[in-house]
Amino acid sequence: MKFVTDLISAPGAAAEAHGDDSAPTAVLTPEDASTDAVPPTTGEQPLAWAPVEPSPKKRHLGLWIGLGVGAVVLGAGAASMILIAPGTTVAGIPVGFMTAGAAAEAINAHLAETEVTLTGDGEGAVLTGADLGATLDATALADAAFAERPLWNLSTWMGDPVAADIVLDPPKASAALRDTVPTSFDDPLDAGVVFDAASGTYVITASEVGTGIDVGDLNAAFAETIADGGKAFEYPGGPAEALPAVSDEDATATATELNTMLSTIGFYVGEERTVPVAPAVAATWLTVIDDDGQLRIEADPQAIQATVDTLPGLVDRAPVNATNIVDSAGTVLRSEQEGATGRAIGDTSEVAEQFAKQLAAGDGVFALTVTETAFETVNLFRRIEIDLGSQRAFLFENNQVVNSWAVSTGLPGTLTPTGNFKVFAHTRMQDMGCYDGAPYCTEDVPWITWFAPNIGFHGTYWHNNFGNRMSHGCVNLPIDLAKYVYDWSPEGLEISVYN
Repeated sequence: MKFVTDLISAPGAAAEAHGDDSAPTAVLTPEDASTDAVPPTTGEQPLAWAPVEPSPKKRHLGLWIGLGVGAVVLGAGAASMILIAPGTTVAGIPVGFMTAGAAAEAINAHLAETEVTLTGDGEGAVLTGADLGATLDATALADAAFAERPLWNLSTWMGDPVAADIVLDPPKASAALRDTVPTSFDDPLDAGVVFDAASGTYVITASEVGTGIDVGDLNAAFAETIADGGKAFEYPGGPAEALPAVSDEDATATATELNTMLSTIGFYVGEERTVPVAPAVAATWLTVIDDDGQLRIEADPQAIQATVDTLPGLVDRAPVNATNIVDSAGTVLRSEQEGATGRAIGDTSEVAEQFAKQLAAGDGVFALTVTETAFETVNLFRRIEIDLGSQRAFLFENNQVVNSWAVSTGLPGTLTPTGNFKVFAHTRMQDMGCYDGAPYCTEDVPWITWFAPNIGFHGTYWHNNFGNRMSHGCVNLPIDLAKYVYDWSPEGLEISVYN
């Protein structure tokens, strides 16, 4: 019977672990065997220790390959976070696979290097975008292109062009073109606006057409070339019609605005134009400026100040009381004096500056700030008494005699009627008694104030015997006094006639 024996690594296994495959297998004697081992059967050879299998060497090639691919993937991922998607163009300029900063530089360089060859009178002269002042906001556009179309977003690859406005600097482009082709330029004349003292209005001076090279049209051709992927194009250098920046229609509109303003210009208190300003004076305040083809109105505060200094004397006033003529019942017969509120102008230190701003905006109505004082209303109770006995008329105001004159009333047979009457009419002049069968005829009797049928005060030019009875019933007065009564006595004035 054979015994199964455990196999263990021989002592030389350590050397094998260090790569020594030549170490011999050691044979253990019975004495070396473990006491736990089963003794071999008599006659059988002792068991030998089996040699140890060498451990397989580890291979690291796959790891290195994996690390390389990982680095590439990480690098591509990082790049996708800072680059603009392929196929992206800004105003026709390719910026794909670029950082935003590099894209801005590429855009600016493309603009600066684009060439324009002038044909015709230009004789093949070449100008670059840098010469013409070609610009766009490259930094903002590049940043926007990256923000909207990052490389990592596959859906944005090969997208539509990013629109952008390429602008040529008009003064710089015009100067470059003039230096290159001076014969193509004959400046147009803008229409203007001037004040005509004879008419007191603003009139225009006519514009004139000139010649030149249209920078706006060249700008469009420049942008179109770049949008189509080009960096060079030809453009006519010969003279083309150059229209004035300010046309006759533009000037007429400004002149109309000024003339409209002149019709209302002044300093106002409420709706009242308290201090009008004459057109000739206003014209010394105003200037029409041609600001790069745009007409605008400018006003001079210092010139306005001279008028502002006169405002207190023209605006300030004491209140004026209203005066009414009334009868004994208090009924208003006539307004003798309209009331007027008193006023005093406020601070004028800022008026000139403020008005200058208004005028520049086309507003010629300046509202003044004033402090007002209310007026009072006074009633005058007027009446007339005629004393036939003394042949005098007495004019009363609030029961006080304000005037008294000798008169001539009716003779016996044509006595002036007694009683209480009211003025009912006024006649500037008429003939009296001039009809068929009349006992008298007096022509052109003036200033008649009627208070009874066919009876009234009137002027008398045919006698001077006042204080005595002389009339056919009317009350005769000297002409100037008759006019006074005519003006003093409203309709409804009470008249008392007594002996």
